[in-house]
Amino acid sequence: MTDAVRVVQSALVSAIEAHPAIAAAYCGVYDGPEPRAVFPYISVTDGMVSDWSTKTAIGREFRMALTVWDEGEEAARLHDLMGHIEDAVAALPRDLPGWRVASIAFVRSFVSRDAAGPWAGLVEYRLRVLEVT
Repeated sequence: MTDAVRVVQSALVSAIEAHPAIAAAYCGVYDGPEPRAVFPYISVTDGMVSDWSTKTAIGREFRMALTVWDEGEEAARLHDLMGHIEDAVAALPRDLPGWRVASIAFVRSFVSRDAAGPWAGLVEYRLRVLEVT
């Protein structure tokens, strides 16, 4: 299972970094909130992983959450980046090393802000993969 997590998360980060609008606007992609990062930045969580195997293939289902962190008076740039994340995730390659993406589904998104802190825009997806033998 660890291999599937590594492969899927790496592909997700690569897809985000390859998107031109995101690359022009963000300052990095991290594994979780980065205390010294420059805004805006994106954090990726490993998320929840569960079995999605069939009788003939090993499968995994991921709940991957991407959070865009930004500061400022308004959340306009944050919403724009969240929209571009949706485009980048949709462009994720279906053939990954050792795994085949069976489906990608948008689950939810929301924006929140602590009065004394930055904006956080979460975009969550369900990804299902099958091992390629």
